[in-house]
Amino acid sequence: LLKVRRQAERATNIVNNLLNFSRTGSATEFSEIDISRVLDDTLQLLEPQLRGNQIEIVRDYDAQAPRIVGNSGQLQQVFTNLLLNARDAIPVGGSIKIATIPSEDHSLVVEVSDTGLGIAPENVAKIYDPFYTTKGVGRGTGLGLAVSYGIVQEHSGHISVESIPGRGTTFRITLPTAHARARLQSVGD
Repeated sequence: LLKVRRQAERATNIVNNLLNFSRTGSATEFSEIDISRVLDDTLQLLEPQLRGNQIEIVRDYDAQAPRIVGNSGQLQQVFTNLLLNARDAIPVGGSIKIATIPSEDHSLVVEVSDTGLGIAPENVAKIYDPFYTTKGVGRGTGLGLAVSYGIVQEHSGHISVESIPGRGTTFRITLPTAHARARLQSVGD
């Protein structure tokens, strides 16, 4: 029964990832959101998956971080993918640090860093490709980062990665603030 349940959950994940991948680019409702709240909600949602892994979660949110315009559900999907990938990259104990950093160019940077295995340099260029995965058979669909890339693009943002094999990985997501988005819209009108 446990095997059946595990496989059913795996199939559900694959179908959900395919649905998210196919939805990228469709009309989405955006509103002003507090990114720290979205991050905390995501961590609370993932707490059962992170609990048994001896992983320390370090929150380093800027108290003055500006609000952004976006879809909290879609951004939660991005952070879920990054956090679960970070968890999978840490075989035995380590830490995941989540930071929000306001930028002088009217954007907000969200960093998700882990002390895991890192990504081999030859794989870094392929990580956003649909169906590309470095995880073993039955462990990854190769859609998480492809979906995340699409969502970040839809938010007029940018995603980048720095990784040192054996030392860890940092994903950096840059999103325009609500103020910057309002200025762009007024210029466009």
